[in-house]
Amino acid sequence: MIETGLKDKVVIVTGAAAGIGRATAERFAAEGCKVAAWDVNEAPASAGQFQKVNVADASEVDAAVAEVVDRWGNVSVLVNNAGIVRDAQLVKYKDGEVVARMTDDKWDAVIGVNLKGVFNCTRAVAPSMIAGSEGGAILNASSVACLNGNFGQTNYVATKAGVIGMTKTWARELGRFGIRVNAVAPGFVKTEIINAMPQKVIDSMVAHTPMGRIGDTKDIAEAYVWLASDSAAWVTGAVISVDGGLVIGT
Repeated sequence: MIETGLKDKVVIVTGAAAGIGRATAERFAAEGCKVAAWDVNEAPASAGQFQKVNVADASEVDAAVAEVVDRWGNVSVLVNNAGIVRDAQLVKYKDGEVVARMTDDKWDAVIGVNLKGVFNCTRAVAPSMIAGSEGGAILNASSVACLNGNFGQTNYVATKAGVIGMTKTWARELGRFGIRVNAVAPGFVKTEIINAMPQKVIDSMVAHTPMGRIGDTKDIAEAYVWLASDSAAWVTGAVISVDGGLVIGT
């Protein structure tokens, strides 16, 4: 087994109750890490030590980070995975009339979790990483959707593009403390959302993916572990597409 240097590191994974977040928490736990699994829904025991946290609420985030530090010490890895979708067209026309618009509620909800949540968590964790004097890794979930746009996802795409901007900014600001900041842009991954889609939609996704398959949550988890490991010690400010070639295949 390749030595990752992650054993006994303190790791926080947000959105860890299911999908990519759960797979990521379990993968870090398999490396011998002390994993705090955050979600608004309860996570399975195998995903780490569960904490119910709404990442859109700064006070909840600050309290949860303090609890992790009290229990285990300074945080070494933060995976900002939590995210939601509230899809709608910006303006929907039918028979020459506006019949619907993306509502403020849908916009605000997605911005709150996917963008402000990443800000809240990183702002809360960075001082712990700096105090630990050994640096750390902050890993943010972006999406291939923000590289090409995606119909009906103005809010989601805006947040995932914003995450890339924050990633590059924080890589500049925090690098002097030995903190690396990177983003992963997953393609179509087999999660509960994908499973609920019609088969013809899934088939279309596969047809646009050069590798010829939907991704597995473990594919993304492996990317996060590599970026957090000693093997990626000089990688920061990067956005890595883990998409089976979807971006080049589109």
